[in-house]
Amino acid sequence: MNQHFTAPAEATDQPRATPQDVVRLVDLKRRFGATPALDGVSLTVRKGEILGIIGRSGAGKSTLIRCLNGLERPDSGEVFIEGREISRLGERDLQPLRRRIGMIFQHFNLLSAKTVEDNVALPLKIEGRPKAERLQRAAELLDLVGLSEKAKAYPASLSGGQKQRVGIARALAARPALLLSDEATSALDPETTRSILALLKDINRQLGLTILLITHEMEVIRSIADRVAVIDAGRIVEEGPAWSVFAEPRSDITRSLLGAIRPQLPAELAGRLLPSAGTETILRVDVAGEAARGPLLSDLAAAVPGPFRLVHGGIDHIQQQPVGTLFLAVPGSEAGHLADVITFLKARQARVEVLGHVANSV
Repeated sequence: MNQHFTAPAEATDQPRATPQDVVRLVDLKRRFGATPALDGVSLTVRKGEILGIIGRSGAGKSTLIRCLNGLERPDSGEVFIEGREISRLGERDLQPLRRRIGMIFQHFNLLSAKTVEDNVALPLKIEGRPKAERLQRAAELLDLVGLSEKAKAYPASLSGGQKQRVGIARALAARPALLLSDEATSALDPETTRSILALLKDINRQLGLTILLITHEMEVIRSIADRVAVIDAGRIVEEGPAWSVFAEPRSDITRSLLGAIRPQLPAELAGRLLPSAGTETILRVDVAGEAARGPLLSDLAAAVPGPFRLVHGGIDHIQQQPVGTLFLAVPGSEAGHLADVITFLKARQARVEVLGHVANSV
């Protein structure tokens, strides 16, 4: 993997088909009245990867996922699943293709009158598989999601996290090529969310299963996604490896979505910032890859004589890549010193922004 701090490619070109593409969308458009829900979406999901699609409410996420599973037909464009274009297929031809797509939902969608094992086995019953085969498969999947002891229980007796595990097991029953997750953790508490995301990552590793996550939560993307695509007003506005997008978001919507989980300048300090004429200059320094692995601040102190101080920030890890945001206070009385600090940091592949100045020491 390229270790340099490079910006993610923007999604402007149509994806090229390869044998490894489980999903390929080409210039997908869908309008409801005068409102474009999808406005030229082109995207691929490769075999064995976890792709997160993130956006605010109304961005087009739900329409996109409905086009993927054949519940919504685009006005124009193409939807390929494992190389076959599905958007113009009739219902009869869609049925076997839908079995190649597993689906997990925000509110679980379990049948309350059926036991856990019967809920898991339901897709196989619809296929007409023998009862013994259905129950064996259900037992295998309940063991996979850690709920073997709940096989005879009913959904009403389960916690939210347990219900979602049943939903995941059911989605895997027909051995799909693609798992769609539609806000699957939005109704769960943070601890349960972490356990469900860890389970999905483990399933991805064990089965090599391709997963497409629809979410409005950057924490979900940070936890398990290999790649991320940001959707806004029906368009993919940014796309790339998750760590790269987190390290250097290009679009305003991506920066806004990241705001809740990336380090931000403390409000008390932000309130004291002046556009000029301060005793200290506040820098925001974003680093990733090699720049974040080394002793950046120690090297800065050794290479550039003069004071500076770390006032806030830290290093996170995404896809085993370090991604960090640091806030430094540099005395502003010597312009040459500040320029030397910025030059050194940029030479180390860091992105540096002057946020402002403060009249008194931080």
